[in-house]
Amino acid sequence: MYKYLKRVIDFIIALILLIILFIPLLVVAVLIKLDSKGPVIFKQKRLGKDGVPFEIWKFRSMCVGAENQGTGVYSYKNDSRITRVGKIIRATSIDELPQLVNILKGDMALIGPRPALTYHPWPYEHYTEYQKHMFDVLPGVTGWAQVNGRKEVPWPERIELNVWYAQNMSFRLDIKIFFMTIFKVVTNANNENVGKTGLS
Repeated sequence: MYKYLKRVIDFIIALILLIILFIPLLVVAVLIKLDSKGPVIFKQKRLGKDGVPFEIWKFRSMCVGAENQGTGVYSYKNDSRITRVGKIIRATSIDELPQLVNILKGDMALIGPRPALTYHPWPYEHYTEYQKHMFDVLPGVTGWAQVNGRKEVPWPERIELNVWYAQNMSFRLDIKIFFMTIFKVVTNANNENVGKTGLS
């Protein structure tokens, strides 16, 4: 029952936030455009519910063509490809706000497993049947793995946490994750990559 109510709640919250944040988001978009050449929105294929790929939206925080500059498609600490504005919006997680549009479209939820790249840590067909349970629910802007180590958690452990969330999803758990996320964002905790994660 909750999963159906969750979708309604997510849609309403995302719509309200987009309306309230319209001007601030517009300011961020202008700053990104003034800071470096290229599109304001960074789009990337990710695995969604049931392993179906979708296009995630983020504010662009890296220079255009960053993946072709010899250091691969992964960001790292003190990555020179991150723009001046990009450093700020990454540290504050503002770069994730365009995913509110993904929520309206039905691609994502506010809370759920963070959507993995279509090829990393491995393609959908390479996940075990147990691991595929993380795709039983919509991916989220934040999730259980994010508040339990975020980028410092190795991929096998992230998947374990994501599967646990998918199998134990509840309103109470989502509220807990919501407030834990606020703390993580405010303190910028666990926000440095220690392994491979996709450019954004």
